[in-house]
Amino acid sequence: MLATTHLALINVFTGDIQGGLGPFLGTWLAQTGGWSPARVGFVTTLVGIGALFLSGPAGALVDRIGRPRLLIAAACVAILAGTLLILPAKSFPAVFAAQMVAAAGGVLLLPAITELTLGIVGKDRFPKQQGRNQAYNHLGILIAAGLISFGTAYFGAAVAFWVLGAMAVMAIVATLTTPGHCYNGRRAVGWKEDDPDDKPERATTRSVLSNRKLMVLAVALALFNLGNGGMLTLLGQKLVAAGSDATAWTARYVMVAQLVMIPVALFAGSLADKRGRRKLLLVALAVLPVRAALSAFIDDPVWLISAEILDGVASGIVGVAVPVVVADLTWGSGRTQTALGTVNAVQGIGGALSAWYGGLAQSVLGWSGSFLALGAPALIALALVIWLDATSEPGRRTQRRERIAASLKPA
Repeated sequence: MLATTHLALINVFTGDIQGGLGPFLGTWLAQTGGWSPARVGFVTTLVGIGALFLSGPAGALVDRIGRPRLLIAAACVAILAGTLLILPAKSFPAVFAAQMVAAAGGVLLLPAITELTLGIVGKDRFPKQQGRNQAYNHLGILIAAGLISFGTAYFGAAVAFWVLGAMAVMAIVATLTTPGHCYNGRRAVGWKEDDPDDKPERATTRSVLSNRKLMVLAVALALFNLGNGGMLTLLGQKLVAAGSDATAWTARYVMVAQLVMIPVALFAGSLADKRGRRKLLLVALAVLPVRAALSAFIDDPVWLISAEILDGVASGIVGVAVPVVVADLTWGSGRTQTALGTVNAVQGIGGALSAWYGGLAQSVLGWSGSFLALGAPALIALALVIWLDATSEPGRRTQRRERIAASLKPA
């Protein structure tokens, strides 16, 4: 079996488990424990803040150890353990502790899978492969959401836990059976593969993280996640308040979003070189306020599907573009995953605050006002990315023009 086939399987199985219970957590706690939106938002925010402190070190760990397969398997074990501990948990401390275990695994997955991908396919093939990775990732979430949607009628809301557990086990198997010889650690960081005796020094963490483009990108993504992170969770709680079958509808929304993300991720992977990463990010940021407005003013669960289609467009693009941009800006430094983990930490500030921000806005402004409040930060992020030339890598057309111009110069 080809190494890229193993990458596909890893992404299929980790797609569902990377965020733990994700949007199903709020629904589960609301239905089984009677938790309010504000209380759900508070525990989710605390877990998100805890994950922030782990994200940068997780990326640095991947760079330092250079054994992404082992780290992916360890991350899956942590997510599985933390999620299953939620089943008997009813108190606030128990839910928080279980979610922190799962969050620790979640923050490790992205840099570890990125490292494994770069070490297998190399930098030039990374944009397209990242598009494929994300497409398979969303396919896995779609499969899991379908199983949860149809299984809820027979097994109740707890079916989400068992689906996640099965996916975690299969992800571990797919990771550990990936051929080790296909991964090249020097290829993964941009060092010369044909000269193993040449051991460049890794750039200092400070020099990598002081890159202005990297930090502006991270802030823009933090604003995006402030609006995007808690929107589906809040929507699920809105459906609970309206007396709808929130678990089933949340699963359907996840299915719709993931179904849209599959072609979007593939398309974004192909366009990343041709059109540039920044243009893709602009599209992702522009659709979030529209999604917020639809969620604010539509009450019919069927018509709310339109909002989740836009979620698929935005999230599908961001999942492909961000690791590619970070690799562009840090290539050859030996700190790519450290930078990716740090960007995830900064943008995670927005994600961590999103559920609390949305819950607080709901208590003050009501359901419609809360969704509009979630859409507002994306407008600031859009302005930042318009200003930011996010990638140091020119597109293929620019590269072609440069080669032609160089060939015309007199010797």
